[in-house]
Amino acid sequence: MAEEQTELEERIIIKDQHIKEIDLVNRDPKHINEDVVKVDFEDVIAEPVGTYSFDGVWKASYTTFTVSKYWCYRLLSAILGIPLAVIWGFLFALISFCHIWAVVPCIKSYLIEIQCVSRIYSLCIHTFCDPLFEALSKICGNIRVALRKEI
Repeated sequence: MAEEQTELEERIIIKDQHIKEIDLVNRDPKHINEDVVKVDFEDVIAEPVGTYSFDGVWKASYTTFTVSKYWCYRLLSAILGIPLAVIWGFLFALISFCHIWAVVPCIKSYLIEIQCVSRIYSLCIHTFCDPLFEALSKICGNIRVALRKEI
């Protein structure tokens, strides 16, 4: 009974991952574009002290910049948003597919094969090098160095 309950909860969790609610207010919850696309009128156009245009021109420029940026973005996202979403979805699906079906199996295969080679290498080192270095350590172990100061 408990096993059936756990299986049902897992199905609900999997279903919830695919039909996630979209936040229409906070559209960048992970702050991906925090410092990239925040461009306001003051970031692009500025008049230094002593070089001012007419107030009406300044206000009209501000309004024109803000409104045109807003509507151009909305128009471009309406025209290109869905096709680009399909392209990006396909690209990330392709990357996920390659990672799951090619990269990880290759890495696992390599690790299995290198483990076999590692055992053979370790066996050779212990068979041939260990006795040699032990003999050298016994030969050199009895060497004594004495320093004398001669006057």
